[in-house]
Amino acid sequence: MSTVESSSPTKNPVLSQKPSRRSFLRQTSIAAAAVTGYFSFPSAARAYQSPNEKLNIAIVGCGNKGWHNVEQLTSENIVALCDVDTNYLDHAAMVHTKATRHRDFRKMIEVELKNIDAVVVSTSDHTHAPASSIALDLGKHVYCEKPLSHTVSEARALAKLAAKNKLATQMGTQIHAEGNYRRVVELVQSGAIGKVTEVYSWCNKGWSNGRFGPTSPVPANLDWDLWLGPAKERPYSNNIHPGNWRRFWEYGGGTFGDMACHVVDLPFWALNLRHPIAVTCEGPEPHPDGTPEWTKCTYEFGEEAGHGPLKLHWADGTANFDLVKETKDHSGMPLTTWGLGVLFVGDKGMLVADYGRRQLLPHDQFTEFKAPEETIANSIGHWREWVEACKTGSPTTCNFDYSGALSETVLLGIVAFRTGKRITWDAANLKATNAPEADAYITKEYRKGWEVVGLKS
Repeated sequence: MSTVESSSPTKNPVLSQKPSRRSFLRQTSIAAAAVTGYFSFPSAARAYQSPNEKLNIAIVGCGNKGWHNVEQLTSENIVALCDVDTNYLDHAAMVHTKATRHRDFRKMIEVELKNIDAVVVSTSDHTHAPASSIALDLGKHVYCEKPLSHTVSEARALAKLAAKNKLATQMGTQIHAEGNYRRVVELVQSGAIGKVTEVYSWCNKGWSNGRFGPTSPVPANLDWDLWLGPAKERPYSNNIHPGNWRRFWEYGGGTFGDMACHVVDLPFWALNLRHPIAVTCEGPEPHPDGTPEWTKCTYEFGEEAGHGPLKLHWADGTANFDLVKETKDHSGMPLTTWGLGVLFVGDKGMLVADYGRRQLLPHDQFTEFKAPEETIANSIGHWREWVEACKTGSPTTCNFDYSGALSETVLLGIVAFRTGKRITWDAANLKATNAPEADAYITKEYRKGWEVVGLKS
């Protein structure tokens, strides 16, 4: 088995008085631009002689969804692999035999700085921003799984870093690239159901009730300290990694954090949404350890491009809204049987959709309806969009500007749930103007050496 990197915290340039190793690396990378072509227009990555030239990609998180991402990028060069769990790392290394192996993504990016063009982050939510921010700060393109971050402030910081360094970014909301979402957006924006004033979105899935159990020995394959990363130090318990971390506030956001970026993406896109002005969320009594069995959230949006004031609702777990329960699809079944979906309510009718279906309601009102002309081009593929953007500066549809605002909105629902208040939101200043206690959830504390680059402490 190849040698792997050990944990060795590095200083954050934002917090250090002296230039850090990372700051030095960034400066030397920029200085090398005149010779190597790095940091050239239109992006901060190296200039490509041909779009056929392969990207050199570093992988942070090799298991589960991380491995699926690797499989989608085999057209490129996978040159570095990182995972805190050697079971996943060994499996990836058996396939990508020439890639270097690492346990600590901070050290991997430092060691491989000159060899990589881009980084893919597929870790638990609480390490999305630390890993992505280091890569962005050092001029590397980034693909990161959803939600983009663990907190609202992290999402804003990542979007700013990506824009500042002109980097190609994509959040892993893969369904965004499929044709059904495009056709739904066209229907809404063509006025098929008139002016939309309310949207209901839901997912019946349930990631809930995480509780820190009895401590147990750390498995030999896992570096628990590195897995914790920015989270507070605590003894290992066997009900967290690899399958249940979403149930814990310290590492994930329950069903809300897992699924809302996928589902709410559709109305966010179709209605040109950006930032809510107020958020309310109810559910069971909040527990300090784990996420709830259900939530019902309402986002209030003001006047924005393409729409007037509207309300966007979200429900998960065992909860849903009366209108969704009472409305029947074309087969006569209640919409709750769809598992997940979005119901747009307009002044001329309704439109319901999930990942692969779309129906205008009530059915008999639209029997003669003719679909609008297709105006949104089909995607070349969610991962391919990002690869081409890295090489040519072409756009991605879930770049960190768009997906950062989407993630902020989703995560604000969790903030509202945990505070138990209707939050009035000042998006420009990332402040709940009526709830100072929300600050504890809008941002968070980090263990030394794991801070998010670009995020003020």
